[in-house]
Amino acid sequence: HDLSDDADYAQQSASISESRRQSTSNIVYTKDNVTIHPTQYASERISGRLKLIKQGNALFMTWIPYKGQTSNARLSEKDKNLYTIRAVPFTDIRSIRRHTPTLGWQYIIVVMSSGLAFPPLYFYNGGVREFLVTIKQHVSLVRSAEDANVFLVNDFQSPLQRTLSSLELPRAVPVANVSSTADHSPSSADIERLESDKSSASFNQNSRQRQKNHDPARDLSIQVLEKFSLVTRFARETTSQLFRESDGFNPNEGKKHGQSSASYNIQSIDSPKYHDEVSVPSDPIEFDKISLVWGKPRQSPLGQQEWATFLDAEGRVMDSKALIKRIFYGGLEHNLRKEVWTFLLGYHAYDSTYAERDYLMSVKKTEYDTIKKQWQSISPEQAKRFTKFRERKGLIDKDVVRTDRSLSFYDGDDNPNVYLLRDILLTYSFYNFDLGYCQGMSDLLSPILYVMRDESKSFWCFVSLMERLGPNFNRDQSGMHSQLFALSKLVELLDLPLHDYFKQNDCLNYFFCFRWILIQFKREFEYDKTLLLWEVLWTHYLSEHLHLYVCVAILKRYRNKIMGEQMDFDTLLKFINELSGQIDLDATLREAEALCICAGENGEASIPPGTPPSLPLESVYPDD
Repeated sequence: HDLSDDADYAQQSASISESRRQSTSNIVYTKDNVTIHPTQYASERISGRLKLIKQGNALFMTWIPYKGQTSNARLSEKDKNLYTIRAVPFTDIRSIRRHTPTLGWQYIIVVMSSGLAFPPLYFYNGGVREFLVTIKQHVSLVRSAEDANVFLVNDFQSPLQRTLSSLELPRAVPVANVSSTADHSPSSADIERLESDKSSASFNQNSRQRQKNHDPARDLSIQVLEKFSLVTRFARETTSQLFRESDGFNPNEGKKHGQSSASYNIQSIDSPKYHDEVSVPSDPIEFDKISLVWGKPRQSPLGQQEWATFLDAEGRVMDSKALIKRIFYGGLEHNLRKEVWTFLLGYHAYDSTYAERDYLMSVKKTEYDTIKKQWQSISPEQAKRFTKFRERKGLIDKDVVRTDRSLSFYDGDDNPNVYLLRDILLTYSFYNFDLGYCQGMSDLLSPILYVMRDESKSFWCFVSLMERLGPNFNRDQSGMHSQLFALSKLVELLDLPLHDYFKQNDCLNYFFCFRWILIQFKREFEYDKTLLLWEVLWTHYLSEHLHLYVCVAILKRYRNKIMGEQMDFDTLLKFINELSGQIDLDATLREAEALCICAGENGEASIPPGTPPSLPLESVYPDD
């Protein structure tokens, strides 16, 4: 699966080798006009020069933005420096994903061994192929067996995959530690000699040890929900309840943890680090105060009588912005969710009439039945020769019988609603055959079916939701990596001492927030609270990435306990798991709102374009 199987790569490799032999420079590759988009808008971009630098036996990647050139006045030199990449060794890089959309520009995403990723680098003048060929001449670069657009660097894997490999999963990859080449990084003099553009680095990746694997990367997303409780070798016992065999919610389960105060007494950093005496840096943002200033009190849910005032005589929503704001601050009464969720999820347009919605449901019902018949018509003999269908059906059958069985709606043997859950998921696996089914999808569908009580409508609402959250289940986990990266940047922006603490304790990958993001806090709150949270998030009021600010709000609420007790990754993961059922949703939403307003444009700039639940990049830039 290396690049020698591609004739174009092989031919270009020969020409590059010849030119490299004729050059005495340590710069083995240079590309101008390589661009990042610091915000969600195509008009705001920072261009720079991408270089590959050879120092001894080590290869380093550098991207320096051009001085004095920004596409938008709001982007200062400080903003550009935030994204500078200087002398990142390829021993710290796990993989490179190449994106070649049908419409738009080629770009790459560089994923570090820590699990985080740099913002996408766009090649507006081409050159991705040459970039990959040059890398292959200096380090081991092989194409993933699962995805031809993913190239594995030195065949190393992230800590998450190394952990899962210890479980002997058929799709996990074992890894062994090797020494990093960080001590051979170019000196300051070398950098100054090689780089004409001088800028401070913002990404100082910790050199870490990795192991070489002997199997290609496989679909870890399919099994991560079932096995994430064993995310590190030392966390096996402490996280055994992360994803329970029974999904029933028990409000008394787990240890209760009191909320910490945002005001702390700063002690000497030289004091002994006992749990009850350790010095905790003060919160740079006075958390409780900004919640009171910017976080508006929660309102009562929107009821049937008030809902009627938003509709005209033919059923159109007259002021969708006012409706969205109202839902954001109060949510919906349960009997309204069946109707209003269809608008929030995009199944119905706000300007549609009663008649148009009835017609659409009729058409979609016929379309759903057609898709469903595709898998229903598969005979046992066909199924024997249809491995992908058998695997997905077996996985779905296994998951649906343990999804929300504590609810009376799904409780009991031979429950017809459990069969409906299975049928919808199987039909979706045929509707979106490329994505198929991954564990966690049943958690996202279950509340929709519980609210809609209609098979076809539940299916199409689920389709709309997966248009936003589908990247969470990508095989290369690019969707999750981009959100975890954005979360790390938001914590760095809003609580630098907490971010530095995570960095010092090898928690910078933020994998302890994995479950929160993957299934949108489904396991963290009581069922009715989850429904409220979801409809608030779906409004996209203030930000389409409010779920990341919810993560920050929870972490900041418990920062004193986390830092005061010097939690390492295993202890932190156990603590986060035990917060299930203990988090005050109303307070958290108020705090997340305050943090979002406080972060402002800097918060937007911390989230790379295309980060879920936003639309894919190909849809964001249709003009390009």
